[in-house]
Parts: sequence; C-alpha cells; structure tokens
Amino acid sequence: MPEFKTPLRDMKFLLHEVFDYDSHYATLPNGEEATPDVVDAILEESARFAESEIAPINQSGDEEGCKLEDGKVTTPKGFKEAYDTYRDSGWPSLSHPTEYGGQGLPMSLGLIKHEIMATANWSWSMYPGLSIGAMNTIFIHGTDEQKQKYLNPLVSGEWMGTMCLTEPQCGTDLGQVKTKAEPNGDGTFKITGTKIFISSGDHDMTDNIIHVVLARLPGAPEGTRGISLFIVPKMKINADGSVGESNNVTCGSLEKKMGIKASATCVMNFDGSEAVMLGPENKGMECMFTFMNTARIGTAIQGVAHSELSFQGALRYAKERRSMRSLSGKKEPEKPADALIYHADVRRMLLTQKAITEGGRAMLYHAAKFADLMATGDPEDYKQFDDKLGFLTPILKGFLTELGLESANHGMQVFGGHGYIREWGMEQIVRDARISTLYEGTTGIQALDLLGRKVIILSRGKAVPEYTGEILRFCGHHNPITGSRKRRVLRRYVTELSQLAVKWNYITGRILMAARTDRDAVGAAAYDFMMFSGYVTMGYFWAQMVAVAYDKLEHGGNETPEFYKAKIRTAEFYLDRILPRQMAHAEALTNGPRTLMSLDNDSFVFE
Repeated sequence: MPEFKTPLRDMKFLLHEVFDYDSHYATLPNGEEATPDVVDAILEESARFAESEIAPINQSGDEEGCKLEDGKVTTPKGFKEAYDTYRDSGWPSLSHPTEYGGQGLPMSLGLIKHEIMATANWSWSMYPGLSIGAMNTIFIHGTDEQKQKYLNPLVSGEWMGTMCLTEPQCGTDLGQVKTKAEPNGDGTFKITGTKIFISSGDHDMTDNIIHVVLARLPGAPEGTRGISLFIVPKMKINADGSVGESNNVTCGSLEKKMGIKASATCVMNFDGSEAVMLGPENKGMECMFTFMNTARIGTAIQGVAHSELSFQGALRYAKERRSMRSLSGKKEPEKPADALIYHADVRRMLLTQKAITEGGRAMLYHAAKFADLMATGDPEDYKQFDDKLGFLTPILKGFLTELGLESANHGMQVFGGHGYIREWGMEQIVRDARISTLYEGTTGIQALDLLGRKVIILSRGKAVPEYTGEILRFCGHHNPITGSRKRRVLRRYVTELSQLAVKWNYITGRILMAARTDRDAVGAAAYDFMMFSGYVTMGYFWAQMVAVAYDKLEHGGNETPEFYKAKIRTAEFYLDRILPRQMAHAEALTNGPRTLMSLDNDSFVFE
C-alpha cells in the first residue's frame, strides 16, 4: 500500500488563499474559535492520526476483512484500537453542537478532517462516517427527548449510527420498501423486516449502534408517500442511558465484496425490534434525504481520497522505476534506463491524477462552506444554501467518483504488471474506489437527480443560469489585461469558461424543450449532462486557483513559488487535455434519445 502523506500544503492553499475560510469562519455563529492557527492545528493533528494510526492498517484490513461468528461481527486487527484512540481524542465531537457534548466547530472542519482520514483508510473511516448522517438526521428531525437520549452518546463516539434503507427487492426504488412498523400503543413501534447493503450494520467498535430505518405503517399509502423513518437501537437503552438487553437487531450475513473488505456490509434482520418514529408519519423519505445528502457528500470525498492515494503511490513509483530511454534522449545517462516519469504517457496519467485530485478537492471545499452556512439557524439562509448545495451534490457525488475511479485506474496502470499484484496496494485502491460510483445512488441516479429533480422539477430550469451567472461574474472580474504574457492561461480560462457558461444554458434549454414532448429525453441526456456539468465546474475552480497562484507570484507568496507554478502548469494541462471532454458529452446529450430507445427489447440478443 502506498505510504500516505497528507497534502497539507494544498489543503491550506484552498482554505486560506482560494476560499478565504479565515473570513468565512469569522462570520459564523460557531466560527469564533476556528482561527487560522486552530484550523491548521486540527489539520496537522488529523494528519498525524491518519498517517500513524489508520494508514498502516489499510492493507492488512483488506486482507483480513471482517468476520461474522455467532451473530457478532469482528473488525480486522487494529481497527477497534484505532477507533478507541480516535474517540478518546475527541474527534467524533469536532463539528457537533455543544449542547450535546460537541465542540461546536463548523461542519466544514469535520468534512475536511474526514477527507484526511478517508484517504488514509477508507474502510476504517466508514464506521465513524456513517454516524455523522445519523446525528444530522436526529438533530434536524428528532424531538427534544430523542435528541437528549441519542445525540450525546453519538456525538461522543460512545455509540455509532447507520442508515438502513435498501431491501432485497428494492434498491433505489424505495417505494417498494416492505419492512413493517407496528404501533405498540405507547408511542413506540415494532420493526420487522430485512435490510441489505448496510454499511457498519454491526461491528465490535461500540457497545451500541443506532439504526435509522425506513419502514411502513399499517394502512400507509403505497409507494414513497407511505414510508416513515424510525430510530432503532441495536441494544435497548435503560432509563439511566446505559445499554440494556438485545433489541432483536441481528446481522444475518456479511456481503462478500469486491473491495472495502474491512468495512462490514451487513444483511440486517429486525425481528419486532423496538423503535420510535423520527419525524412526521409518512414523511420518511423527506427526512431520509438529510442522511442521504450527508452520505453523498461523504462519497464524493471518496472520489478525491482514492485519487489522492493512488496519485501518491504512482508518483513515487514513476520517479523510482526505470524503463527504456526517453524518446527525446537520455535523461539519466548514468542509469541503465530513465525513470518512468520522463515518458510522456506516464506524465499524462500522473497529471490527470493530479488535476482530478486537486480540482475535486477545490469543488468539495467550496461546497463545504454551504454546509456551514446552512447551520446558522436562519430558516431563509437554510433554504438558500440548501438549494445551492443541493444543486452541487449530485455533481460532486456522480462526477467526482467517476473521475476518482479513473484516477485509481491510472495509478495502477503506471505500475504496469506490478499494479496488478496485491503487495503494492494499487489494485486495492481500484477495488475500493469502484463502490463509490454505486452506493448512495449510482452515477445514473445522480445524473437523474441533477437534471430531472434539481434542474427541471425543483428549479424549473433556473438552477443552471444561477450557477453560470456566478461563473460569468468571475470571468468578468478576472478578465486579464490584454497582452499580458503572464496571464495567458487565465485569459484562456476566462474566454473558455464564458463560452461554456453560455453553452450550459443553451443545452439546458434544449433539454427542457425536448422534455415537453418526450420524457425519455431527460433520461437519455442525464449522464452526459452531469459529466458536462462536472467538467465545466471543475474548470471554474481550476480558474480560481490559477488566479490566486498568479496573484501570489506577482504580489507575494514567493516563499513557495514552485507550488504556485505547479498549480498554473496543472491548470494548463486541465485546460488542454481534460476540459475538452465536455465537447463529446455536449454533442451526445443534444442528439436526443432516438438511438437509445429505437432498438426493440427482443433484439437485445446474445445467441
């Protein structure tokens, strides 16, 4: 497994120089203590924990996997011990309200901390990661009594949480949920049913696990309109808050998976398990999206995390491994061959990884500010920033996980045949990355959520021009002086982004017009629309990074000039080699659904 080193310089560049988190935190009700020194200390201590405690058990955890014996799940060697250190150090409580035992720091700090630890060991990070969604859902939709009962031990890390949605007969189509919730007559319910693909459904890290479960009440309407949400603890809770007897929640089996083998993915059985309702009756889907959106942003982090880890491994190998001579002449004449990094195609893969990783990280850090602003307590602010984050979420989840998988594959390819061998750890990154495009909604589901739900249904087409307006304002503000040689890349970005913003508006309008007469037009265009949106959005953030890099080189920041020069060169690569991909997606999505839908089902033959 590649040795993981936290990219602190790049993270601090985004936080302090590109997005001005220092001023952002100063405006937040809970940001007073998030001073630059405190933020940097949190990053550095997160890095220390990640590099020393959980990175070393990433590959061993994959090889050992989880075990189910006598109905109990055991995590790989070292996982529980690392979690005990994590909990005792106060990490679970970092970004949660002080009234429930949290440290009260902004939510974005928790997301950034999660990126560091997720890159070091994604499987391990999933256990505490699932708790965040459970806590957020209870905090927003729970009663005061529920918050007092469940949040304190969740925030402290004494307990963990999960979400239980999927069933054997339904994945994305949750309207088919069959799990039953029968009233006990005292305000509690009995939950009976089976859930599958439940990450962290059972484990040995904590004494209790709080499951957030979708179920259907007797006589509830069919489909998603008749689903309610429930809190179901693994173990019953005594009146004094201590853990009591079993609540008839058991793990029936562990899924045998391609990757993330150290993360327990469980089939969970609820056999008359005692529960309380979370949120209003038959409004479970609406409440569940609080959890789902948290999970989708967390999965977007996975795209960046696996890209980063694979890039680090590939870069070290490309500098050390020697094979053949450079086509432009010997680079290391004293050696029997030149290092891989001198070969153009290897550099293509490395630069693609670097551009994806750093561009994706910028997209995430920008979105994280909206999460902070949603938590200010003002209902109008919540709606405004929820809409902004809601538009970006499917792009982050769908686009960044697709590119993260691409980057992981490039890293394996740099190693050649050695990349296929387990001891190097590169093939594990590919296997682990593969799930990111599937869970919390496949790429196709994210695309439909973006185009069908966020653009067409919820905003009636306004979401795109609102966002492209932001891009055009940036281009106007950063329009460089004509003839400035040093601003060549920024000038190209301003020109291309302005044109792409107009293009984005145009193709959105075309789809809206086509959808009036043919609903398949939306489904046929959705994937390419999302990928087009992703490439343009990442280009926008590369332009922002380039603008800052130029400014630092011209007016200060020369203590690390090579860092800023590398930003500019990587941006040039993105502009020349990756951003042009948008053209193929734009062409495909405007061609309509005819060739997708014209082949008769019976003609899909394999004889």
